[in-house]
Amino acid sequence: MESEGAPLNNQREQTSICFKAFMLKNSTKSNLNLYDHFARVLTKVMDERPENVVDVIEDMSHEVKRGLLLDKQSTLRDIPPSPAAQLLAEQQMLLFSRGGGDQEVETPLPNVSEVGFLLEQAGVGLGREETLRVFLALKQLVNSQPLARCRLWGKILGTEGNYLVAEGEYRDEEEGIDEETAEDAEGEPQDDDEEAEVVEVIDTLPRSTFKPPPVVPKEDNRTGVNKFTYFVCRESGLRWMRLPTVTPTQITAARHIRKFFTGRLDAPIVSYPPFPGNEANYLRAQIARISAGTQVSPLGFYQFGEEEGEEEDEGARHSFEENPDFEGIPVPEMAESLSTWVHHVQHILQQGRCVWVNLADKPEDDFEEEADEEVKEEADEPEPEVGPPLLTPLSEDAEITTSPPWSAKMSSTLISQFAIAVLRSNLWPGAYAYASGKKFENIYFGWGLKFAGEAYTPTFPTMPQREYTSGPEITEALDPSLEEEQALKAAMEEQKAAQDETEGLGGDEEEDDD
Repeated sequence: MESEGAPLNNQREQTSICFKAFMLKNSTKSNLNLYDHFARVLTKVMDERPENVVDVIEDMSHEVKRGLLLDKQSTLRDIPPSPAAQLLAEQQMLLFSRGGGDQEVETPLPNVSEVGFLLEQAGVGLGREETLRVFLALKQLVNSQPLARCRLWGKILGTEGNYLVAEGEYRDEEEGIDEETAEDAEGEPQDDDEEAEVVEVIDTLPRSTFKPPPVVPKEDNRTGVNKFTYFVCRESGLRWMRLPTVTPTQITAARHIRKFFTGRLDAPIVSYPPFPGNEANYLRAQIARISAGTQVSPLGFYQFGEEEGEEEDEGARHSFEENPDFEGIPVPEMAESLSTWVHHVQHILQQGRCVWVNLADKPEDDFEEEADEEVKEEADEPEPEVGPPLLTPLSEDAEITTSPPWSAKMSSTLISQFAIAVLRSNLWPGAYAYASGKKFENIYFGWGLKFAGEAYTPTFPTMPQREYTSGPEITEALDPSLEEEQALKAAMEEQKAAQDETEGLGGDEEEDDD
């Protein structure tokens, strides 16, 4: 019996060894083997001891296999980057962090929540959630800049991103660094009289007689188009960027082009006529134009001071103050008549400034050198340009083709007792204003483009300058023929003989006198 059982045991051992070898064979897809997988599944069953194991054994097998593959996948695949919405949310979380000890401090911010509510009644606005985030972003700006006044100017749309625009005014004797100082320094011409003199002697080629027009000087900070400082950011919670001051050249160029904003301040402006600057400068120029044309207030809210009122020239009035006796205008009257609204921002002249400057004025040294041309200069003295004075009623605005420049209405005709007056600009689509009692506000939501009428015609290139006048000193002459050369030679010989004869006669007369 023992001899018969030994071969049977050996056969079983060989079968089990073959079966185990078969189970240890790795798969060509997952590089796993059945033996180790069964061992892990049984270990999981013994550790968890679930009920009705036979019903969940397949799911447990999938979980074990999936757990082995996750580690290998994490080493082969890159961790997916955080989406832009998540990064923005992390930035905006800082807006909701409470700062201690600032509850009773006076803030230069207006009540943005109240402004948002009234704009919602007017049918415009950013929505309650975004308005709250904008208010917190403005609070963050006020905490980082010494501003005496700050408000939401509006939102300008772009093809790749939008701009939230904040209008601020620095406190007295506190001003940020002028960002255009470096640009102005690069554009200043360098005097090198010695080199110029050398060029004049050596260079005998014809020169262009074109003289570029004189550069109009920009207005100082806190005056004219640079009265306020503007900050922009793409989204609430992101960094506020201060826009540079605007120059008359940039305003003049912005009037001749139409460009959508991209949302990148450093983007170049490719246009004709060429714009002197990038998108930050173009954005600042458009903000100045929109403010000058759409910033309005109820009639009587502002008044000229006593000193301003004594001046005879109304065009010289550049400032005003709030009227403490203003009681408000009834809403139905403001919704019906444009005469109850006035402009409280200075008009931008064709020169690109709010205050005209005489470019014909020269320094005293030049007047001493050119004293003989004083009469001619007086005759060519340009006529000063004067625009509409401050606090001019909207009823005097020019029409756009056949459309009125403004549209006024009441926010609600059903409950007129609690309605507000709403004003919409047709010249700058997206500019709105509302008034209710002693409260009013201006806001802009748009693409930053002016209404161009039925058709827009780009600016044509200027006519090319005429060629220089041809003269004998630069005109190439034809070569003379043989007969002409011989005739010229004979004429020159006759002229020389006559000259020698004249000199001989003169010598004989001198000898006779002696």
